[in-house]
Amino acid sequence: MPKERREERSPEDARKFVEALARGLEVLGCFHPSDRYLGNQEIAKRTGLPKSTVTRLTYTLEELGYLNFSRNHNKYSLGNAVVALGYAKLAQMDVRRISRPLMQALAEHTQASVNLGIRDQLNMIYIDTYRNTSTFTVQLDVGSQISMATTSMGRAYLCALPESERQELLDQIKASDGEHWPRIKEGIDQALADYRQHGYCLSLGDWRTEVHAVAAPLVMEDGTIMVFSCSGASFQLSRQLIETDIGPRLLNLVGNVGTALSFSRN
Repeated sequence: MPKERREERSPEDARKFVEALARGLEVLGCFHPSDRYLGNQEIAKRTGLPKSTVTRLTYTLEELGYLNFSRNHNKYSLGNAVVALGYAKLAQMDVRRISRPLMQALAEHTQASVNLGIRDQLNMIYIDTYRNTSTFTVQLDVGSQISMATTSMGRAYLCALPESERQELLDQIKASDGEHWPRIKEGIDQALADYRQHGYCLSLGDWRTEVHAVAAPLVMEDGTIMVFSCSGASFQLSRQLIETDIGPRLLNLVGNVGTALSFSRN
């Protein structure tokens, strides 16, 4: 959690906050999908915590099964307890079960990757994805993280937020990457205009030059925002194809999933 958010707590809320638990979760959160192993020094650098504190936390998390220690590498990897916790959460998501056949149909029609994601700090994390052997360029799996600021999925999430919450996130994005902020803001402003006009957001080479993508948000009854996207090679998904075919199909998918979810709760 950003330091600014912690400092904003009232004295009553501050007394409820368990700092040790927060630090332990920060240690687990610094593992990325590309990280097989991390040492205490690397974890300390990513979290900003003293190495002595990290050493105690990693030992405790290993004892509880959330980390595994490799003597060969003298580093840690995520343990089975993390996997069990993550899959327990995924299994509770009706949206994955309902959307999967619709995602598959769209992926087969477009020969691209169709994805479902949620927010993770200043990133979006894939909780489901479907692609076939003809899919080019984008080969990300469940658990992969992508930038909120420059991807269609992240921009769609921002567009679906209430204005005050969106501004808070934009301030965090600006603070994290002030050097590129003018270009980032330009892309987000265009996404807001596209969202108001079409209901979806684009990223045409902004995240990776060879990737084009379109995304649309699904706002749940409890206010949770989930985002569906379709992404592929730039030569595969032209702006014209997105605007005339893929974008409308993606909006139809989101609408159908929303309707099915409402019926499943009745």
